[in-house]
Amino acid sequence: MSAHRTEQENFWAGEFGSDYVGRNKSDTLLASNVHLFSRILKSTRSVTNVLELGANIGMNLKALRVLIPQLRATGVEINQDAVTELGKLPDVTAVHGSILDYVAPSPFDLTFVKGVLIHINPQMLNQVYDTLFTASSRYVCVIEYYNPSPVTVTYRGHADRLFKRDFAGEMLERHSSLSLIDYGFAYRRDPNFPQDDLTWFLMESKGA
Repeated sequence: MSAHRTEQENFWAGEFGSDYVGRNKSDTLLASNVHLFSRILKSTRSVTNVLELGANIGMNLKALRVLIPQLRATGVEINQDAVTELGKLPDVTAVHGSILDYVAPSPFDLTFVKGVLIHINPQMLNQVYDTLFTASSRYVCVIEYYNPSPVTVTYRGHADRLFKRDFAGEMLERHSSLSLIDYGFAYRRDPNFPQDDLTWFLMESKGA
């Protein structure tokens, strides 16, 4: 019997997800992440407590810690090998489990995903959107591959493991109290701080 509800969850909880851990460590990636999050955070105020869904080993949270020394963070991660590494980071609460099962105990200043929604079963996306929204007291950030309409892409030889679409647009339509306050693109050919052709969208709750 499958341990999780979707094939995609089992995929990342298993051997492929463990192998990804080894490919996700580098000083170059950390530097690029610091640069990326500095661009995102310039449009925020007083962010000290963050939630990352799909945190892997915490490379994004490590970058945020450089920019916010007093950072307190929670990372939710489905792969046991990754969450073991995540739990070694200071002031990070590592939660082992699927983001489809996670319920935040209290709101965070900022909730975000980076390269995660693209791997979620499309039928479950609304649930993740709702978690990002309800767990945030102010800001939500989506950092993903963008496409104006939904498409499925073969991922490292695997079918139905990578999906592109307008994730932020769908969130804005689903949660009308969110407004877009900034967005940008990070290019794989950037000579100093390359990323994986990611488009980021920073949203804020109008009631904050």
